[in-house]
Amino acid sequence: MCGFLFMGSADGADQEIIESLDQIQHRGPDDRQIVRDALGNDFCFQRLSIMDLSVLGRQPFELSGRRLMCNGEVYNFAQLRKFLETQGYHFTGNSDCEVLLPLFETQGIENMVKMLDAEFALILVDETTGDVYAARDPFGIRPLFYGFAKKTGKICFASEAKALIKTCDQVTPFPPGNYYAHGEFHVYHDISKVDLMIEEPLAEISGHIRRKLERAVKKRLHADAPMGYLLSGGLDSSLVCAIAARELEQPIKTFAIGMETDPIDLKYAKEVADFLKTDHTEVIMTKSDVLDNLREVIYHLETWDITTIRASIGMYMICKYIHENTSLKVLMTGEVSDEMFGYKYTDFAPNAAEFQAEAAKRVRELYMYDVLRADRCLAAHSLEARVPFADLDFAKYVMAINPQRKLNTYHKGKYLLRHAFEGTELLPDEILFREKAAFSDAVGHSMVDYLKAYAESLYTDEALAHAAKKYPTHTPFTKESLLYRDIFESFYPGYDGWIKDFWMPNKAWVGEEINDPSARVLSNYGESGK
Repeated sequence: MCGFLFMGSADGADQEIIESLDQIQHRGPDDRQIVRDALGNDFCFQRLSIMDLSVLGRQPFELSGRRLMCNGEVYNFAQLRKFLETQGYHFTGNSDCEVLLPLFETQGIENMVKMLDAEFALILVDETTGDVYAARDPFGIRPLFYGFAKKTGKICFASEAKALIKTCDQVTPFPPGNYYAHGEFHVYHDISKVDLMIEEPLAEISGHIRRKLERAVKKRLHADAPMGYLLSGGLDSSLVCAIAARELEQPIKTFAIGMETDPIDLKYAKEVADFLKTDHTEVIMTKSDVLDNLREVIYHLETWDITTIRASIGMYMICKYIHENTSLKVLMTGEVSDEMFGYKYTDFAPNAAEFQAEAAKRVRELYMYDVLRADRCLAAHSLEARVPFADLDFAKYVMAINPQRKLNTYHKGKYLLRHAFEGTELLPDEILFREKAAFSDAVGHSMVDYLKAYAESLYTDEALAHAAKKYPTHTPFTKESLLYRDIFESFYPGYDGWIKDFWMPNKAWVGEEINDPSARVLSNYGESGK
């Protein structure tokens, strides 16, 4: 999980640039490069060495008067490399990102990004023309922000907003699935858009889901740095771990976290780990861990959203443990599945069309919520996230399945995904078909209770009543959300627009009275998390 800062002819003082880059050093502590090109653009790169650990993998890359920085993994780089070698290119190293400049040279920016099977954010400058290009993967797995230098008005880019806010105005998230060229943004891949809906027999759907997810995991196993797996014991992370464990000769390293008082995940994660015979580690989290790290979590996340912050605390703490106690640099995670297959609140969808519209909305916005959480919790501790459920081929297929098939008419959430692996012996059926609590609940219900009680101790009812006057946009509606907003504003005043809204169940479906994002408040929570 690398990080970069690009200052476009900003004429910034060297010390000012270094201080800005220091804000994202955690993303890549292995190497630092600062290069100023002939146009005065500053390319600043913090490297986390994952592919080609030698100096040949250093960035920025340079070719024929063009420079490029990329935070990403290009999963089809071997095929692209073979193609480019037929065009006469000679590669000096083994970095997956080394294919990008020659690909740009032969294909141009639009065709280049459309050829990538990758999780990426990149910046490219052609010194011969002065043109600046940028692009981001369709899910926004890799973060990217842009702003305009206060001194010159030139566009600047960074992996996290905190590297731009002191030197730039109008700092804004770069839209996923877009590229920037000649001063304009262009959509090259809208992951939520379905051109042709798929209606097939259940057996065929199951087969496609199984094979595509297996390929998605397998292609993400390639790394020159050691890899681990986050395992909650729920369906998504268990499937990822099971597929990886089958593919690899050595036992995989899995990690689970839970509160010391009432952990839910730990029990089920151990069942999965025992079945897969993984090298398993349990991490215990305390009340003081939750409250003492809250400000730091919000600082790294750059969000005020309740759901994201709650779900990040456990993930932040387990990543901190992994960073401090292991040599791992890459973690496989299970995000993105719920938004495509449905979750507890989508059981209330009135029809298939509304289910599909909701899925499309959630997928488009994931980069502000769960995808953001995974990136920042890992990057804060110099770890890289790989997200198999965000595989482009897998996601394209799942989004195109007739949504009538995804409605919970089977009395079991995410039935299509469960059924795809039923009877394969990859996991026991009792694990495949177990209902699981949301991550922020499953580390232990006490975690959220502690946060609510802490907010209750800090704010009066009168303070909450005045929240709309204090924050007229994205107004906090509970004392907990007011606490998070106050902390966010202490770091990033006036930037609440980075996040579109609170990540909540669709109130048109579940009722306006729902004012907590936890699935615990839904009437169909049932056996989840028990």
